Amino acid sequence: MKRLIFSIPVLGALLVLGACAKRTVTRVSPDQQIDLSGRWNDTDSKMVAEEMINDVLNRPWHQDFVRGNNRKPVTIVGMIQNKTAEHIESETFIKDVEREFINSGMVRVVQNAVFREKLREERAEQGEFASPETQAKWGRELGADFMMFGVITAITDSYNKEKVINYKVNLELVSIETNEKVWIGDKEIKKYIRN
Repeated sequence: MKRLIFSIPVLGALLVLGACAKRTVTRVSPDQQIDLSGRWNDTDSKMVAEEMINDVLNRPWHQDFVRGNNRKPVTIVGMIQNKTAEHIESETFIKDVEREFINSGMVRVVQNAVFREKLREERAEQGEFASPETQAKWGRELGADFMMFGVITAITDSYNKEKVINYKVNLELVSIETNEKVWIGDKEIKKYIRN
């Protein structure tokens, strides 16, 4: 009986140590698609940004603007709201959208209101503390022609150990001067999860 009582705690300790020893961490390429939970992830963010920016830049508004103004349009990527039940870091998606815009070479991108204010604070400090020949000048900001904004939503359907999540990203591009919507796009991602 003593041997059995002694063996149970030892066996329990071995099981705990054995479970802890199984964890491994492996470096993988950031381009590798890994989907563990079925929730929105970095692959979804990059893929949606790439496809939607490709779509927006190949619509008539872009050629019309360039032809009429003889220059690239200047764009702000504004707020993209997460209206899903999940925690989705919308700032990551906004940066993916900005990167795709900039890397296309077809538009110029300026900072949104929050970061513009920080830049203006820095410019004011330079006016006081930096040498005159290195100070950033006032009144040289690019005015934006268009602003993009949108929303990420999700509908979840589940039964027993199966679940389907349908993500939908809706984006709009609006002329700041005229308030005209020049492009509306959406992209859906549907995920089937079985436990």
